[in-house]
Amino acid sequence: MKITAIQAGWAEQEPEQWWKNLKLALADVLSESKIEPKSIDSIGISYQMHGLVVVDKNQEVLRPSIIWCDSRAAEFGNKAFTEIGEEKCLSNLLNSPGNFTASKLKWVKDNEPTLYTKIDKIMLPGDYIAMKLSGEIKTTASGLSEGILWNFKENSVANMLLDYYGFEKSFIPEIVPTFSVQGVVNAKAAAELGLAEGTKISYRAGDQPNNALSLNVLNPGEIATTAGTSGVVYGVSGEVKYDPYSRVNTFAHVNNTSEANRLGVLLCINGTGILNSWLNKYVGNKAFSYEEMNQKASEVAIGSEGLSILPFGNGSERVLKNKNIGAQISGLGFNTHTESHLFRAAQEGIVFSFKYGMEIMEEIGIKAQVIRAGKANMFLSPVFRDTLAGVSGATIELYNTDGSIGAARGAGIGSGYYSSAKEAFASLKKLDTISPDASKKEQYAEAYQNWKQQLEKQ
Repeated sequence: MKITAIQAGWAEQEPEQWWKNLKLALADVLSESKIEPKSIDSIGISYQMHGLVVVDKNQEVLRPSIIWCDSRAAEFGNKAFTEIGEEKCLSNLLNSPGNFTASKLKWVKDNEPTLYTKIDKIMLPGDYIAMKLSGEIKTTASGLSEGILWNFKENSVANMLLDYYGFEKSFIPEIVPTFSVQGVVNAKAAAELGLAEGTKISYRAGDQPNNALSLNVLNPGEIATTAGTSGVVYGVSGEVKYDPYSRVNTFAHVNNTSEANRLGVLLCINGTGILNSWLNKYVGNKAFSYEEMNQKASEVAIGSEGLSILPFGNGSERVLKNKNIGAQISGLGFNTHTESHLFRAAQEGIVFSFKYGMEIMEEIGIKAQVIRAGKANMFLSPVFRDTLAGVSGATIELYNTDGSIGAARGAGIGSGYYSSAKEAFASLKKLDTISPDASKKEQYAEAYQNWKQQLEKQ
């Protein structure tokens, strides 16, 4: 789907386009599956995190959504972190306000003041989809936490940040549990989508907490990862943990409650699959399938014969303290390197950025020994998964799931279709296990150190 970048570091999408694409995708699913709409018990929603959607009193969208990889608000969040006080932010919000949803709204307030006065409610992308389905505007504590709009110490909306930014408290929608009947499909949406009126909406979560749910990663010590457009390593903690520099971020996991902490510590690398896609378009000229790119990458030795790629070309990177250093290629030799080297160096660079962030996670007590992932996206590449196992020392487990299946299971839990999470995940199957190759440990370590030296020059 198109991302509009009016200026460098900006990234916007039209929420109405999300809705149009949802209609097209759902029509295909209903047509191919031959499922009767009345047999659908409930709907779960998984969505891109951190985006800002603003609507007026008539539920009309006022501007394009400022999405997750838009960097324009970083200076507002950094200023808030300093002026509110770093320790106060960390102990209450578990993060710097950074470049997250609240700071994006501050940018709108300061730069589009006339539009700002028309705002009735703010939402995350998944809240917008739920609104279109039901006509009701609601959100979750987990969702608010990803926008840095939740106070963990007070277990309530982060009024300290609303007050600092000068936001109206009425902007925050009604808060509902992540697993619950949050609304039902209304007549208008049912007619548009071909669904049954009254179908329950019983789960919503950001894409990374949802990916963890899809892998049954719900308890302390369990770790999930994904490598789509962006790449994420997501560890669950039962204790309050945060990075003092907010290079990795702590949010409420889908099963977090006031009685039992279930916090997701999230490492995000913006430039993951998008780097692979860029190479496919502009280096391979779309002549190679991704499977062929993976094969070419596998023909090159570990370390890509000295070629390194820093995959940071998709906006400011939290792991780099919100710096935007751009993607970089170093060590390129015209007489040595081919497209195969570029394909491998890209995959290694992405994995090495994971390793760099995982070292930060280890500093706050999140140690990866077993990492779960769906067998999809970049985990279809043997080079990618072998490199991740080799450089991290962790065992990689691949499962027969993805985010859509996770959201469906979440809906079943929320509606009561499943009696428990155990029942919901009874059919989850491990497809493959990748263990670190001890004979290649030093080669992976050397390649990582060479890559890290390039990063530390920035």
